[in-house]
Amino acid sequence: MINLDKTAAKTAEYLLKIQAVKLNKKEPFTWASGWKSPIYCDNRKTLSYQEVRGFIKEATVEVVRNMYSEVEVVAGVATGAIANGVLVAQEMDLPFVYVRPDKKGHGMRNQVEGDIKVGSKVVVVEDLISTGGSSLKAVDALRDAGAEVLGMVAIFTYGFKVAEDNFVKSDVKLHTLTNYNAMIKQALSSNYIASEDVDSLKQWRLAPEVWGR
Repeated sequence: MINLDKTAAKTAEYLLKIQAVKLNKKEPFTWASGWKSPIYCDNRKTLSYQEVRGFIKEATVEVVRNMYSEVEVVAGVATGAIANGVLVAQEMDLPFVYVRPDKKGHGMRNQVEGDIKVGSKVVVVEDLISTGGSSLKAVDALRDAGAEVLGMVAIFTYGFKVAEDNFVKSDVKLHTLTNYNAMIKQALSSNYIASEDVDSLKQWRLAPEVWGR
């Protein structure tokens, strides 16, 4: 049986090591929304490191096999999760499709790219969960195409309550390899951050729209 706590800690360790995730309370990052954030996350960097890429593939496969044994198709969310989705599908010897943010404006005007049959049982692979909006839009597209979405597996989630509420409202199960709390715990144990930074970092997730102002 998969050890989720061990997976969360190891994933967090890798993401910090390759700086796919950066934590900096003193010099916060600015998101496109205008939010000030002590965290920067770019999981695409994992693809450049064979060991990390392999671990994330194997961990994702393990979650899918344990949680969604009925899976028939793996779907990646464009663009960040396409590569990992392909790796997972190849490892599991399953078909793969990917979902665009919107329908193409030409040709077949597809939003779901690849061959998917009505009634197919699909697991969605994602790289990052913030509010869940774009991820759940992909789920809607798959459902519109006639697929049965069993659930979603992502590398990392900030753990915002709005995301949890959105997934519940959309009736989508979500599993992640690691999360914001595990990231802070790993950063503290590896001396990436100091103990006095922890409270402020936790407060950000509770009210990111006002943090740092």
